[in-house]
Amino acid sequence: MTDRPASWRMPTPKQMEKLAVEAARRPAPSAAPDAPLSAEYWESVLKDPRADATGAQMRQRRLSEIQRHVLRVSCRRCERIVEIQTADAVRLYGGNAVWKDVAQRLLDNTCQQRTGRHEEDGCWPGFDMT
Repeated sequence: MTDRPASWRMPTPKQMEKLAVEAARRPAPSAAPDAPLSAEYWESVLKDPRADATGAQMRQRRLSEIQRHVLRVSCRRCERIVEIQTADAVRLYGGNAVWKDVAQRLLDNTCQQRTGRHEEDGCWPGFDMT
């Protein structure tokens, strides 16, 4: 530990003025935060496959509507992860089954965090969108 005061870290008033002059000379960023975004940007955003559905919409889809090869659900309590191929899920539960219900069935009665109370026991599904 040293006996130097904390002021040695602060620039002097003369140094602060010099920094302010240099900052004023630098050109401003080209795109202002409130400037409208280009059409190419929005086109690329909308073409992204993740823009198709929000998490809530994805959970409510029927298995036959899901284009992903692998479906993944995790428990938010015990952090266990269950993956199933979409084709296997359709074969086991049917194409009209809702993904949310299938995910809950995959996690049922296997949660490691037990409290002894029926209302609290069981896995809490967390849907991975990756």
